[in-house]
Amino acid sequence: MTTKVAVIGSGNIGTDLMIKVLRLSDTLEIAAMAGIDPASDGLARARRLKVATTHGGVDGLVELDEFADVSLVFDATSAGAHRRHDEVLRALGRTVVDLTPAALGPYVVPPVNGDAHLGAANVNMVTCGGQATIPVVAAVNAVTPVHYGEIVASISSRSAGPGTRANIDEFTETTSSAIEQVGGAARGKAIIVLNPAEPPLIMRDTVHCLVGDCDDAAVTASVEEMVARVRTYVPGYRLKQKVQFDRVTGDDPLRTLLPAATRSEDAAKVSVFLEVEGAAHYLPAYAGNLDIMTSAALRTAERMAAHRATEVAPR
Repeated sequence: MTTKVAVIGSGNIGTDLMIKVLRLSDTLEIAAMAGIDPASDGLARARRLKVATTHGGVDGLVELDEFADVSLVFDATSAGAHRRHDEVLRALGRTVVDLTPAALGPYVVPPVNGDAHLGAANVNMVTCGGQATIPVVAAVNAVTPVHYGEIVASISSRSAGPGTRANIDEFTETTSSAIEQVGGAARGKAIIVLNPAEPPLIMRDTVHCLVGDCDDAAVTASVEEMVARVRTYVPGYRLKQKVQFDRVTGDDPLRTLLPAATRSEDAAKVSVFLEVEGAAHYLPAYAGNLDIMTSAALRTAERMAAHRATEVAPR
């Protein structure tokens, strides 16, 4: 038995997500797509694929006959719009997987805490940078406490649509918070770079973790194992080079980021360099930043649907 789902947002992310559900999922069935631009490629493509559509946004979605059977809705719009969408859908008893940085529900990063919020009414997929880098912060933190975690997500300017650009401030705030709450860092910071290079470059991510004295081999093994876990649902996710370790000694200014009680102790900076190539289901391969978001959302929705099916199954 499949779970019927709908997508709000007919832009790049919403359209790629619709196609992923159609092509990749054995447990989810796309019932409808809602947008606000009647001329959008996403709505046109949905109609060609025999998916019910509306350009009336969430209000139009709930009026569709197909919505009656929908139990889970993906929101691929903007942080501002999501607040109203959640209010409407929550009142109607629908589960929401939020791909905006609104963060009304708990953060979910599939290989880190994918099973922690299966019964939640709303879960947040953080950001593209968060999905790419928080697994690495968590992998380092599993071996040695991360006192400070900093990530830099570099994406092609071409892959940053209106929604992404409108959410830049929320991106940094939400990602920084999730580095701490999900990744386990005591302090987190996130930076995003829109790279205008032509031809477009694929997503690159840098993760720096400031830790105490650590076992380099154990940290490397933990990071490599985590990368392999992410690759099970994002095949284009990979390490660009070996995990790097730099000892923080003497009067290195990085020591000021350590807890005051540990500033005289041994410390190290762990640096991990990642690359994310998209699967090109709808988006170009360089748009790995969008692909990792839709892939994480799909994985999360499938887990939530399976959990709900278990809860209602006859005993």
